[in-house]
Amino acid sequence: METDPKELADRLQAATALLERTLNWLEAQQETLTGEVQRISATVEQSRREIELADKLAAVEKELSTLKANAAPAINPLRRTLPASTSEMLAKHGIADGPVDVRALDAALTGLSLEQRIAVKSQLLRTGAIA
Repeated sequence: METDPKELADRLQAATALLERTLNWLEAQQETLTGEVQRISATVEQSRREIELADKLAAVEKELSTLKANAAPAINPLRRTLPASTSEMLAKHGIADGPVDVRALDAALTGLSLEQRIAVKSQLLRTGAIA
């Protein structure tokens, strides 16, 4: 069973070419699979990051609600008196100390500008004279 060396060389060359194509195909498959694994890993890591951010958000919201609860008394100032000019203006219209009737207050403030009416009402709100 003798074979021609040229024929043997041709067969080896064909086998080598087939092996090279197969190797290239396997490498391409490997790259594709590796890319999919990397995408899956990135998705898992992103989910972990989202969980971390959600935990941080919950902590910040809790801290904010605590700060708001502690700051609520600071919103109401300690001073509960009206400026003298406001007391005099209200006294001229028959509005004395204590709770103020809103209708009487509106009638007393008709001669003032909008900004002045807002200022007087905010002063009365701070002192607790109107609710």
